[in-house]
Amino acid sequence: MDTALWIVAGLLAVIYLVSGVGKLFIPREKIAGVGSAAGWVLDFSPGTLKAIGAIELVGAVGLILPALLDLAPVLVPLAALGLALVMAGAVVLRIRRHEPKVALLDLGYLALCAFVAIGRA
Repeated sequence: MDTALWIVAGLLAVIYLVSGVGKLFIPREKIAGVGSAAGWVLDFSPGTLKAIGAIELVGAVGLILPALLDLAPVLVPLAALGLALVMAGAVVLRIRRHEPKVALLDLGYLALCAFVAIGRA
């Protein structure tokens, strides 16, 4: 079980690290041009988008570093829970934008975050 938690946490950390850095440093107009699933970024101000990116970045670090360094490992389930809340918001956004396929993907990320949060608690 511990190996599965490390694998899932590592994959989620990479996903959220890339996503967070992208939201922090790439202009939202350029992100929106990537594909139809990225059009949601135009619904938010640049400041809000940067805040979401920062939350994802901090969450990605929180999934790995505390457990890896054995410093306050209680932060890992808290980081996973925070990212699960972000993904719950993403699912709501996708449903409101009538994007059910992408909402299912976001729901999968939410489930993986919940798996890490419960497994590390």
